[in-house]
Amino acid sequence: MPVKKLDSALDQNLKDIRESGRDKGAEMVITDVIKPKGENGPRYHVQGEGDKEFIKMNSNSYLGMSLEPEIINAEEEAAQKYGVGPGAVRFISGTYTPHIELEKKLAEFHEREAGMIFSSAYVTSLGVIYPLIDKETVIISDELNHNCIIQAIRLSRPADKFIYAHNDMDALEQVLKEAVGKGKRCLVVTDGIFSMRGDHAPLDEIVDLCQKYDDEFDDGVISIVDDSHGVGAFGDSGRGTEEYVNTKVDILIGTMGKAFGVNGGYVVTSETILTYLRETAPMYIYSNPITCSETAAVHKVLEYIDTPKGQKRLKHLGKMTEKFQNGIQEIGYETIEGPHPVVPLMVRDTPKTAALVKYLTEKGVLATGLNFPVVPKGDEEIRFQINADHTEADIDYVLGVLKDYKENE
Repeated sequence: MPVKKLDSALDQNLKDIRESGRDKGAEMVITDVIKPKGENGPRYHVQGEGDKEFIKMNSNSYLGMSLEPEIINAEEEAAQKYGVGPGAVRFISGTYTPHIELEKKLAEFHEREAGMIFSSAYVTSLGVIYPLIDKETVIISDELNHNCIIQAIRLSRPADKFIYAHNDMDALEQVLKEAVGKGKRCLVVTDGIFSMRGDHAPLDEIVDLCQKYDDEFDDGVISIVDDSHGVGAFGDSGRGTEEYVNTKVDILIGTMGKAFGVNGGYVVTSETILTYLRETAPMYIYSNPITCSETAAVHKVLEYIDTPKGQKRLKHLGKMTEKFQNGIQEIGYETIEGPHPVVPLMVRDTPKTAALVKYLTEKGVLATGLNFPVVPKGDEEIRFQINADHTEADIDYVLGVLKDYKENE
């Protein structure tokens, strides 16, 4: 069969991926969730590990909403009313009342004219950037932007593209100057929170630079931020990086699958831009939306965040983040300081990173090691992610494991 030839070629490709250290390996399978009890937060059973309990220190669910009874109930009630799936794409018969209500709620949450939901945050970035780029568009991107932004640019084929040094505003202004005259429209795209490091983009300065050069382009300079790791987990009320730096970008992309703890992605901006995207974004037009039950769960999360209970969770998240960050520094580890719950432990060596991840796993701690080429050589790290389900006892336990390793390495 011809597939044997393809198998042979792909086997070689897989070998190259493994030898270069880029393989993800076998996926860890969570088999059970143990609800919080006593002074401990949630624990997890992993396939092949029997009854051993694990603490998740690598979850994007920053607010711990996925286990909150109010959110679960909202999802179950919507499933009973609308079924488990929409059964069609939006423009045929896949749009239900909960979809419209959530889009309105997201727009209100971020103080925008309109909102639009997608099946995931990754797809949202593709679905927003790709349709806004034509043959007379120039795009400018931070060098550490997420893969979804990189792939959107590759897919779009702009008139020209520029990459500026990470969070370097002098470099951004320089490429803005170089971009003048090379297109009618200019898009400046950045992550809000950079997922590998936990640092944030200076959106206020980026917006100022976009406004400064806006008159140099017929269609203006448009600021776009993917704040998937920021919304819900950053800022005094969980509005993300915009709130933290007190500014508004032109187009904000977010996710419902991280701090909100559910699934899907979204964009909020002007009514005109979103109407255009509904007509032109293939990732939206040809994909089913998230389910009505997921939609109802996210809607409930947005309501929850603005309650005293929600604000208490945010404050607890900040407190646990600070405790963990201070703790690893006191032990003698290096980190990148910042208030976001992504806390990188900088190892700066691939074998040492792998060894520490292995030790943590043996001690019941799930953490993610990031090695070259996922991160540059010399930036190898373990990315810890704090969430509001973590307790003082949880953080103390993980710090104790790290201290024991440090003392015996």
